[in-house]
Amino acid sequence: MLCNFVAELCSYNRIMTREDKVRYWLDIADYDLDTAEAMHQTGRWLYVAFMCHQVIEKTLKAYWCGTLDDDPLYTHNHKRLASGCGLYERMSDNQQRFLNRITNYNIEARYPEDKEALSRVLTKDFCRQIINETKQLQLWIKDELSAATRHLNSSADTSKS
Repeated sequence: MLCNFVAELCSYNRIMTREDKVRYWLDIADYDLDTAEAMHQTGRWLYVAFMCHQVIEKTLKAYWCGTLDDDPLYTHNHKRLASGCGLYERMSDNQQRFLNRITNYNIEARYPEDKEALSRVLTKDFCRQIINETKQLQLWIKDELSAATRHLNSSADTSKS
């Protein structure tokens, strides 16, 4: 499975359809969610948080590719991605708070001084909560993507008639 991702990554910059790009981002987001679960099972709390960050980032990029004509921003900032594709404003206050919190795990998981502070906060139960909230937000983004692409497809069908 990982070999397929590497092959897709190498071909990402070649001409890909909108659907190909969406599938690419969703596939690796799902892979990262499986990785977060595996890290939870082995007690690697820092990597649970980091992988959940990756899940949301990649799911947002899938939404971006599915609804906009350009490629997603090269950023790890969830709010910038969600705002850029019009999702942030439609999120609930709880979703926005979670999105803002999970964005920090990308940076905090990379730098020694932040790793130490983050390691004190991350526990088995807290990481389970992060995974659950990640799953909820990912599902919401996927549902929004499905609704948006249905709308785009029906608009395209109507204009062809």
